[in-house]
Amino acid sequence: MIAHADTGNCLPVLDDAESGQISSLPVLVLHAHSSCNCRCVMCDIWKTNEVKTLRPCDLEPHLSSICALGVRWIVFTGGEPLLNRALPELCGMLRAESIHLTLLTTGLLLKKYAQEVASSLDDVIVSIDGPEPVHDEIRRVAGGFAVIAEGIRALRAARHNVRVTARCTVQRANFQHLRATVIAAKSMGFSGISFLAADLTSQAFNRDLVWPSERQNEIGLSSRELPKLEAEIEMLIQENTEDVRSGFIAESPSKLRRIVRHFRAHLGLERPESPICNAPWTSAVMELDGTVRPCFFHAPIGNAGQSSLAEIINSQKARQFRSELDIATNPTCNSCVCSLNYRA
Repeated sequence: MIAHADTGNCLPVLDDAESGQISSLPVLVLHAHSSCNCRCVMCDIWKTNEVKTLRPCDLEPHLSSICALGVRWIVFTGGEPLLNRALPELCGMLRAESIHLTLLTTGLLLKKYAQEVASSLDDVIVSIDGPEPVHDEIRRVAGGFAVIAEGIRALRAARHNVRVTARCTVQRANFQHLRATVIAAKSMGFSGISFLAADLTSQAFNRDLVWPSERQNEIGLSSRELPKLEAEIEMLIQENTEDVRSGFIAESPSKLRRIVRHFRAHLGLERPESPICNAPWTSAVMELDGTVRPCFFHAPIGNAGQSSLAEIINSQKARQFRSELDIATNPTCNSCVCSLNYRA
C-alpha cells in the first residue's frame, strides 16, 4: 500500500470538476502476486488458496493506456511481488516509458534477488514491524528480521545508492516499540521510515468480510492502551526531532499524532476525520483479477479484463464516483489509514 507520500497539500486537477473527468493518472498500483511469504497477524493476504500472478501478457494490453494517462509512478504490491519471477520483465516493459518503479515487499527475498531489484526498480519499501523480536513475532517468520537485514546489505552492495525505506504498521503488538523501531531501521541501513495505523474496518488485504469486533480488538488498541500510545508518539517526536526535520521519519508530528486519533475514533472516543487525500483523482489500483479501484479501500470502478484502463478511469461509473465523492464526509475516507496526496 502507498501511504503518506511526500506530495504536499493540493486539490485534484480535473478537466471538468462537475463531470469527474480527468486527463491524467500519475500513480498506478499493480498487484504483482497474490501469495505472501509472511503470516502477519494484521493481514489475511497469506490465507489465500489461489495463486495468481501478473504476467507480461496481462500488462501489455494496458501499456497504451498507461502512456495515454501519463502514468509517472507505478508501485508493485501483493502479496509479495518478488514471488513473481516475471517482475524484471514487467519492469523492463515499464522502464521503456520512463516510469518510476517502486517495490513494496516483506524483504525476505531481497538477498536472493538483490541484483534484479537493484537493476529493475528505482526504490524499495520494506515492511518492518518493530525491533527484531517484535517484528518476527508479528510476521510469524522465525529469523525474518535478520534475513531482511542481510537483504538490505546485498541490495546496497548491488547498488549503493538505492533508496530503501521501512514502513511500520502500528497496532497492539508494537505500539510501545516505535522509538525502538526507528533505532532498528537505522541499524539496518534504511534510508527512512514511515508509520501508519493498522486498518481495522475495511475489506482490503484479502478480507472476504469486514473483521468481526473480536478480531478488530486483537489488532486495535483498547482505551487503556491509548495513553501509552500517545506517550510513545510524543517521546518519538521529542527524541527524534532531527529525524522528523530531515525526513528520515516521513510523517510530520501532526501526522504521527493522527495515529492516536485513528484508534480513538475507532473506539468512538472522538469523531473520525478524513486525511487530506486526492488519490481517487490521481491514482488507481489494478488487482490480479483485473479489478480496478480508485484506491485500496473504495469499491471497484471497472475491470481491466473487460475494458482498457483508460476507458475505466473515465467511465461513467468512475466519473460519477469522483463527482459525488466528498472525502471529508465519506465513511470509507473517514477511516482511511494510508492516504495519498499526490502533487506533480
